[in-house]
Amino acid sequence: EHPSQILKTWEGGMSFHGGLLGVVIAVITFAWKQKIPILRLGDLAACGATVGLFFGRLANFVNGELFGRVTDSQWGMIFPNGGPLPRHASQLYEAATEGLLLFLILNCLAWFRPQIQRQYGVLFGLFLTLYGCFRFIIEFAREPDVQIGLYFNMISQGQVLCMPMILIGLAVIAYAMNKKELINDHPAL
Repeated sequence: EHPSQILKTWEGGMSFHGGLLGVVIAVITFAWKQKIPILRLGDLAACGATVGLFFGRLANFVNGELFGRVTDSQWGMIFPNGGPLPRHASQLYEAATEGLLLFLILNCLAWFRPQIQRQYGVLFGLFLTLYGCFRFIIEFAREPDVQIGLYFNMISQGQVLCMPMILIGLAVIAYAMNKKELINDHPAL
């Protein structure tokens, strides 16, 4: 209803999906201006973004925000703003999967599979697909946003936003893998 408030991040924060859209726009703009292949720059950004995701989720944990749902598991934690019952430390689950595990997968492929480096877009597509899958699964342990709740009493806003991310990631992988020739490294990269 109020598009001008989109940029007012100091009044509510920023979700990952919105941040991703901003980064994609920045990568496209920068690549276009510098005449760098967009998907190659996307691959590089995806490999590095996992470090930021890791530390961002650790910060969420330290700040006691974005905590998980109530649990009776032995690793449940009581969060200062989460009420008296133990909750999943979903921020740590996300740091481990979206940050550390995704970092290892993407960077191992980039370093140990040289062909992947020349198939521009594979790493970016994997980032979108795997991030979307990891986040979709962890959302079952994460407390839904109070103002949004669950759709159909089952899935969260985060899960809904992960579905197109997974599909777009798979499409980017398919596009990159089906290119007939491998591309040599761009001199600027």
